Parts: sequence; C-alpha cells; structure tokens
Amino acid sequence: MARIEVQLLENRLVVWNTEDGRKLFRMGFYGKPLGVPKPKDASFDAPLILDLIEGLYLLEKGVIRVVKPDGREVDAGELREVARSLYERFDMKYLVYKDLRDRGLIATPGIKYGCDFAVYRKGPGIDHAPYIVHVRSRDEPLEAPDVVRSGRLATTVRKTFITAIPNLEDGKVTYVGFRWWRP
Repeated sequence: MARIEVQLLENRLVVWNTEDGRKLFRMGFYGKPLGVPKPKDASFDAPLILDLIEGLYLLEKGVIRVVKPDGREVDAGELREVARSLYERFDMKYLVYKDLRDRGLIATPGIKYGCDFAVYRKGPGIDHAPYIVHVRSRDEPLEAPDVVRSGRLATTVRKTFITAIPNLEDGKVTYVGFRWWRP
C-alpha cells in the first residue's frame, strides 16, 4: 500500500487529498475533517486534520508520509521533536496513545472532558466513549482530592475514569480505573 502524504503545518498534520483523508478516517477514526464537528462516517469532502500524536503513530506504522510545505520529508524522529516542543509530557502521552491503539481501542483527544484521551471501543458516532484517560507519572502523588475530582467528573459524563501510568523505560503502561460505587 502506498503511504498517504500528509503535510506538517506548525502543530497539525493535514491530509489535503480528501479520498486519502477518508481512507485514514475509515481505518480507525484518525483525524478530524475540517469544518465537520461530529463526523459519523467517512462521507465528508474536506481536508483531514491529524493530531501530532496520531500522526507519529501512523508514521511509525508506515501508513503515512509526512512532508513540510517545501516538500522535504519529515522522519519519525523529527516529528517527535516537533511534538515534544508543543506538548507537555509528550513521550508519556504518546506511549499511552500507542498502547491504547495497539489494543484495538480508538483514542481521541479528551480536552472536552478535562483529560488526555476519550477512549472508544468502536468509534465516535458509533458508540459513546466508555473511558476517559488521564496520563500521570508514577512519581506524581495521587491525593484524595484528585480521586474525588476524577470520580465526580467521570460520574457526571457517565464514564470510567482511568489513570494511565506509563513506564518510559520498559514501554509498558499501568491502568487504574475509578468508578463510583453506590450501595
């Protein structure tokens, strides 16, 4: 399969060819079509915008080819450096994203839930995200107010709140789920 060409523009990756964008979207709900707030399928006719995290994942999988506006190709190392300069704790978040995707789950940015990722079993528009994931370092203390805040957020949006703790040394991720229990 020929790699799909994606253009790096500052902090986003753009798939200008709409057929290629639809193909990526169908592959696993990658990206967001420009001007389409909640796409349920790949019937859009617009460029596809990829987040740097999903772009690096697709580049490492050999699915896409990243180029700058001048046509120069960007390798995975350079894209990772761009992402590190723009995202706080990029390596930790990327390890979690990669682990979730490799497990067959659909991870999308979770900013509207105040977390790092919203995670779907089937995909946005098909099912609701049963999980919201916050990435934490194993060195960060987990205090009672954090647990209460997480539980209240998850209950409000009817999701399981999961703390993901990546280990950058061995590439493994530990997940801890929080769910309110009512007698």
